[in-house]
Amino acid sequence: MSTSRYVTFQSCRNFRMLIVLATLSGHPIRIEKIRSEDLNPGLRDHEVSFLRLIEALTNGSSIEISYTGTTVNYRPGIITGGSYTHQCPPGKPVGYYVEPMLYLAPFSKKKFSVIFRGVTASHQDAGLEAIKWGLMPVMEKFGVRECALHTLKRGSPPLGGGEVHLVVDSLISQPITMHALETPQISSIRGVAYSTRVSPSMVNRMIDGARKVLKGVGCEVDITADAWRGENSGKSPGWGITLVAESKKGWKYFSEGIGDAGEVPEDLGSQIAYELLEEISASAVVGRNQLALAIVYMVIGKEDIGRLRITKSQVDEKFIWLLRHIKQIFGTEVFLRPVNEADSDDLIATIKGVGFINSNKKIA
Repeated sequence: MSTSRYVTFQSCRNFRMLIVLATLSGHPIRIEKIRSEDLNPGLRDHEVSFLRLIEALTNGSSIEISYTGTTVNYRPGIITGGSYTHQCPPGKPVGYYVEPMLYLAPFSKKKFSVIFRGVTASHQDAGLEAIKWGLMPVMEKFGVRECALHTLKRGSPPLGGGEVHLVVDSLISQPITMHALETPQISSIRGVAYSTRVSPSMVNRMIDGARKVLKGVGCEVDITADAWRGENSGKSPGWGITLVAESKKGWKYFSEGIGDAGEVPEDLGSQIAYELLEEISASAVVGRNQLALAIVYMVIGKEDIGRLRITKSQVDEKFIWLLRHIKQIFGTEVFLRPVNEADSDDLIATIKGVGFINSNKKIA
């Protein structure tokens, strides 16, 4: 088969995002040299599992993995959605699999109703509350109104045993054009401290640690305790906290963390509170963890100019790679220009939508 029609990428950087962008654009991609220098080259279990998930929720996709696992050819089909249960390998939490679905679910043929089983928290990937309170509100801003993530069981690492249900009932033809040029003012901070198979006092200690840091912020702070016991609390002991700052207009920033063995709960609570304050100060309209979702939705919007205010510190290596991948797959560029304000070095990201239309709904 000729490989000239494939858009080619190298290394496993942004693996999930490349698959998502290819699926939305309909362009076949080829990812080469996946960990080719490693002693254990090729795809990892969680990446293969992610490809299986994509295969299950699309129709007509073709995925070819080379013998060594270092090359993947992916020809996207149509996003069909529907009901499915996915068993996530223990190496990555369910958030690793749920997050990319937020890019695809609103543009599918049928409503998404997917159950994910496995570990529900980790240090690297988005946790459950981060998705519920941090990422789904961004989708709402683009017109995706009906989406929910239900926690049926919590499962702390390493053994997991958690279960979550992703439901996306909003099927839209294309995202609303975004014009967000003002940095929102924070009106309240809320959060949840949770634990599985440990003393509920751990939860209260995390809340105390966070409250000490946030008591001087001058807005309402409401952190709830969520101690899980019995068979719904998974197979491993664990604890963590997620904090969300929200504005009156519905924009939110979040920070989250989980406790390691021997860590002091008060320290984790105060650390995550400081991280939230840092996130607020380093962000404009959306936080660093929400930026990719907002940018991709703007790219696939209608053929109109969308604008989003970002800060200079948000233009990091991850963001640059995202813009490069968008240009290679969609052929469109994101323009960054300074804000015309004397005391600000913020930037306005200006994007002309590619005019994506969800044709999957029309296909019988």
